[in-house]
Amino acid sequence: MLIVDAQVHIWGANTPERSWPAGRSSPHRPQPFSKDDLLKEMDAAGVARVVIVPPSWEGDRNDLALEAARLHPDRFAVMGRPPAAARSLSDWRDQPGMLGLRVTSNTAEARALFDDPAGWVWNEAERAGLPVMVSPSGLLPQLDRIAGHHPELKLVIDHLALLRAKDNAAFDDLPKLLRLARLANVAVKTSALPAYSSHDYPYYNLHPYLRRVFDAFGPRRLFWGTDLTRLPCTYRQAITLFTEELPWLSVADQEWVMGRAVCDWLHWPI
Repeated sequence: MLIVDAQVHIWGANTPERSWPAGRSSPHRPQPFSKDDLLKEMDAAGVARVVIVPPSWEGDRNDLALEAARLHPDRFAVMGRPPAAARSLSDWRDQPGMLGLRVTSNTAEARALFDDPAGWVWNEAERAGLPVMVSPSGLLPQLDRIAGHHPELKLVIDHLALLRAKDNAAFDDLPKLLRLARLANVAVKTSALPAYSSHDYPYYNLHPYLRRVFDAFGPRRLFWGTDLTRLPCTYRQAITLFTEELPWLSVADQEWVMGRAVCDWLHWPI
């Protein structure tokens, strides 16, 4: 089975030569996590490919992710952070390894993008045929309007848009997420789910929610992912949570959820 992780961060040190902007979120780990660190984790767990998502704490940088994809095109591809100023994105995929964009909502400027369904990022991404991964915790009504306004724009929702809480409270917006399943241009990824549970592996309290999301979106719009550096479990357990602990997920469905679907959605040839 092809296993493709739909979201992992890599980052470097915060140095005078490559400094991070003030006021951003803190890194998941105190030490940098490099492409070589990631390759070791992938090989040990049996992960064939990873979509690298540059982290917000480094600012609007895509350099390390693109370098990883250049050196290891069979293992890595990138969903890059958009440029700070409005511009045409018609040449965005001319960068080797770049598949699309990722738009976060952890600053006031970033959250403002979600308030305008006719904003430049959405317009340019749709015009250029670029898929966009979005982190819209608490912003699902706004995302609903964006998706409806741009029917040709392929959107992927990070972390099932869970709220910053644990257990049942994290899923308070689930009805809003499930409503988005009616839109064919919206998919979801299951990244970081164990981080939203206070239980131990195999996180039985998450299973009913996963089933509801799977029933709504289906295997071709539900992407397995980990956000590896914030997991409270091993990389291998993040895989077996889906391949061994969900009896309702057939082998054929696993093929899509665990890798084939995200490659298809992002136009990353297998």
